Amino acid sequence: MGFFDFFKSIDINSGLEQYRNTDGAVLVDVRTEEEYAEGHIPSSINIPLSNLNSISYKIEDKDTPLFVHCLSGGRSAQAVSILKRNGYSDVTDIGGINGYHGKIER
Repeated sequence: MGFFDFFKSIDINSGLEQYRNTDGAVLVDVRTEEEYAEGHIPSSINIPLSNLNSISYKIEDKDTPLFVHCLSGGRSAQAVSILKRNGYSDVTDIGGINGYHGKIER
């Protein structure tokens, strides 16, 4: 990884394409319940960052591919660290929904 790699932003749209092409993958939105209700990506599940330690109640298999996003990318980066510490082995940060170009559900 080079110096300028730190300045590259994550493209949620590319991450979603990868999610759609991954068998058994789960799209996890770690924004608050209120933010999620205002609009979310279809097929995503909402597990707020503050409740992330309880994810095993929804996703028991720790080898399940997880694609995590939030509003701008800050919370999703934190979520990836938490999930990996909790034993989830296949976790990808796809950034923030504020860069998303697609359908939104309410």
